[in-house]
Amino acid sequence: MSPEKERFGPGWLTQCGATGTTLGLAELLWYQRYTKVLDLTPRMPIQSKLAGTYLAKSKGRGMEFDEVRHYQSGDDVRTIDWRVTARTGKVHTKLFREEKERPVFILTDLGSNMQFGSALLFKSVQAAHLAALIAWHVKQRGDKLGGLVFSQQQHFELKPQSRSHGVLRYFHALTEVQHTTTANRGLNLNEALSQLRRLVRPGSLVYILSDFAGFTNDGLRHIRAIRQHNEVTCCPITDPLDLMLPASGSGLAAISDGQHTGYIELGSSSLRQRYAQQQQTRQQQLKQHINQLGCKWLPVSAAEPVLSQLERKWYG
Repeated sequence: MSPEKERFGPGWLTQCGATGTTLGLAELLWYQRYTKVLDLTPRMPIQSKLAGTYLAKSKGRGMEFDEVRHYQSGDDVRTIDWRVTARTGKVHTKLFREEKERPVFILTDLGSNMQFGSALLFKSVQAAHLAALIAWHVKQRGDKLGGLVFSQQQHFELKPQSRSHGVLRYFHALTEVQHTTTANRGLNLNEALSQLRRLVRPGSLVYILSDFAGFTNDGLRHIRAIRQHNEVTCCPITDPLDLMLPASGSGLAAISDGQHTGYIELGSSSLRQRYAQQQQTRQQQLKQHINQLGCKWLPVSAAEPVLSQLERKWYG
């Protein structure tokens, strides 16, 4: 058995304190030791005006030395590098790279369509586990964490906060929304994206965790607007039954796309093929739309520990 299978084998749920259907604080805290499977290094210029831990592409006076060049008219005489000037006989000045802040926003969908799992975990629980892993990595890098956790019954809008306080506050929102059954102030995915659009600051890193059920052109428009000034990663959370019906069985099964529910006969092989083709086409079209916006696409299955999947994606 490989080291990966030994670590995340049949006893993995017990190891991290999870049931797969409910959500507790212990299993979210467990991910703190596994932040190395993610890489949140910025891949686009940081646009925030606030000081932080990242080096911007713009040069000027700041905290981090960048390079030395010949003195030019208008340069601040306080930045003259006297050692290089004395050695070369020509006046040189120091350039610095400004430090910028990059908040991270996570949108986590825990709606009714996510409350389902046929193998290892509910999709909602897998989304929460992925959010926990991202949150701990954000804390490790010293970034601020914010975002939106929502279902049709309840939602929490979280402005960016740093250190453990931001992480634990996000975890509280995850467990609260996952266990809420009474209708209060809920959202669907498209409404949540609209709200996230107003919350996100330019220059941020944005993660969208959802099965994208009920996703419309309106939601795509909001992602396009968010992507104009931010780095966006979309993480579609899927269950095996979202992509393929069981190979054998009899009777009727209810299938929902988040808006409409229909019933199919499980014993029909031709229907299984049509269903698989339909779902594959939908996933491909969604991926194409997201990629055309310049967003990253990171699919995650609820049938396998998220750490195993990310280790293969980043290091496999």
